[in-house]
Amino acid sequence: MRLGVLDIGSNTGHLLVVDAHGGAAPLPASSHKQPLRLAEHLDEEGAVTAEGIDALTDFCASATRIAEDKGCEEMLAFATSAVRDSVNADEVLAHVEEHSGVRLGVLSGEDEARLTFLAVRRWFGWSAGRLAVFDIGGGSLEIAGGSDEAPDVAWSLPLGAARVARAWFGGGRPSDEEVRELRKQVRAEIARDAGHLLRGGSPDRAAATSKTFRSLARICGAAPSGDGQLVPRSIELQALSSWIPKLVDMSPAELADLPGVSPSRTHQIVPGAIVAEACMDIFDLTALEVCPWALREGVILERLDQISIVTRPR
Repeated sequence: MRLGVLDIGSNTGHLLVVDAHGGAAPLPASSHKQPLRLAEHLDEEGAVTAEGIDALTDFCASATRIAEDKGCEEMLAFATSAVRDSVNADEVLAHVEEHSGVRLGVLSGEDEARLTFLAVRRWFGWSAGRLAVFDIGGGSLEIAGGSDEAPDVAWSLPLGAARVARAWFGGGRPSDEEVRELRKQVRAEIARDAGHLLRGGSPDRAAATSKTFRSLARICGAAPSGDGQLVPRSIELQALSSWIPKLVDMSPAELADLPGVSPSRTHQIVPGAIVAEACMDIFDLTALEVCPWALREGVILERLDQISIVTRPR
């Protein structure tokens, strides 16, 4: 069947059209994305601004038309941290549904971590053993771990690259003391619940997903996306740590010239690198393998599992 997955993230709205059926990898057929920057369209009270709501609504309407044109039988539409954490989430969702016809579900942070873990487990398979998964989004950091398809532990922290950039880098380059304070606060936040994962012992495999980790991996020397999904990619802690001081000193134009960095996300590279380094250090990981599948694929896989259960012969 042909499915549309409408993912409203803190940075980007993304419609992914896939051909999918149980027992096979989802095959991308079409992709449509637009920078929404909802994590940055928040007022002082934490509400999504009128400008942000209008941009989101327009994107959902255009995504619906594209999904229909591409022949999607069903569209799975969801929002993550920026909408989830906004004080006017109900108003945002009601406006989107009224003016675009799209009913957005809102994933909890735990569900976001759980579904991302499912995607990574399916990508690497059972040979990965006990698996740890880290996902830095625009608004939140998800961490999950376990030996099965459902993680034993899964949680979310407000440490997304766009959120941290907005809070700490709004006035331009922070001072060395501010960078040190950010580093200290990020590590304290992650370490607070690190025992959830560490109690299970060292993972047999540790993986990272999504745009921030992909960009950091590319900066650290991983293969470009054009080489295909099947090329192994990883981030080594030593390489990342050596890059962070250089990234802090770079201008936006210099950051945009780095491989794998989108001009619209230059302000998120340093915050993302600080969070990524903290994850690796606190969980004693010398490297993270980059998984090309993430939350969207997890949503698709769970839906296919549900359909398979319903249609299975009795």
